Amino acid sequence: MEFNSTSVLVVIGVLLAALSSTPAESCSTFVLDDGNRIVFGKNYDWDIGSGMLIVNPKGLAKVSTADAGGNPARWTARYGSVTFNQYGRGFPMGGMNEAGLVIELMWLEGTVYPAADERATLDNLQWIQYQLDTAKTVDDVLASDERVRIVDGAPLHYLVADAAGSAATVEFLNGQMVAHSGISLPVAALTNSTYSSSLRYHLSWPQGFGTTSSNDRFATAASSCEAFTSVAPADAVGYAFDTLDEVAQPNYTRWSIVYEITERRVHFKTDRYPAIRSLDLNELAYSCQTTTQVLDLATRVSGDVSGLLEPYSFERNLGLIEYAFRNTPFLEGTSQGVLDEIARFPDTTACVGLQRVR
Repeated sequence: MEFNSTSVLVVIGVLLAALSSTPAESCSTFVLDDGNRIVFGKNYDWDIGSGMLIVNPKGLAKVSTADAGGNPARWTARYGSVTFNQYGRGFPMGGMNEAGLVIELMWLEGTVYPAADERATLDNLQWIQYQLDTAKTVDDVLASDERVRIVDGAPLHYLVADAAGSAATVEFLNGQMVAHSGISLPVAALTNSTYSSSLRYHLSWPQGFGTTSSNDRFATAASSCEAFTSVAPADAVGYAFDTLDEVAQPNYTRWSIVYEITERRVHFKTDRYPAIRSLDLNELAYSCQTTTQVLDLATRVSGDVSGLLEPYSFERNLGLIEYAFRNTPFLEGTSQGVLDEIARFPDTTACVGLQRVR
């Protein structure tokens, strides 16, 4: 079908600029690892809480909407994934794939993305889906910097973790990827300051002071990570949710998500309905030849939601996009025609199976 990628790119650029208007104290992440269990926690802080959980198939061939320089990234999904989306399918805020790779975003003032070069282009949100589609490990994500780059947009940085116990922060400073992993990542947490500055603060002040500032949230999360090994709580998921409660921001924390990477399970709650919902990624069908499954995050259920997933449709995607755009101040004037195009982006992908994955 005919698809106006230029119009969508313009609007996605506006979307990303709008995301940068989020209060500076927004979003918190951390990784708990005691050598046996790996648990990733995320608070998503934003003006609105609408959203959709999406089971993303593998075997789909995709082309990025970021066509800067005429070289959009092209790829075929190797892995299925579960993502949390607010501005449409294909543009996630974060998620986990079936290999156990987790990526989550946060806002970072001062981000400078790479200048134009020969690498294929992605926007900030599609970069997340690209990684979940193609990467198994943190090393895979870091190595992709040789092939793809993020075009200008909202200033974001990312926390990444995998099933082997590796984790990394990914930032773009002075036009270069700056990653901390291994010995340069003594504690796997990230809020809204650079990792280096956050770590310096934490080492000077081991405990947060109970404020919602970026540094205090980092210090609180980091201290929780450090205590996890010695405390060895029986309920690692509950421990993670307790930590998320400690770093939550009144009036801004919309979703609290806990990924059991080792077990390939995700648990989440929302500000509108605090009951915890869970989904086992091992039980999902990821074939692109089957109907994509989704769940409205506003669904008032608790416990296992695997039996409550519903078929994806253009109408569902459009409804999510319309609500999110109309209730985001910088996007409320977007034309209906452009919203329709963004909602049709998934229709531009093609199910080719895995025989073409390289």
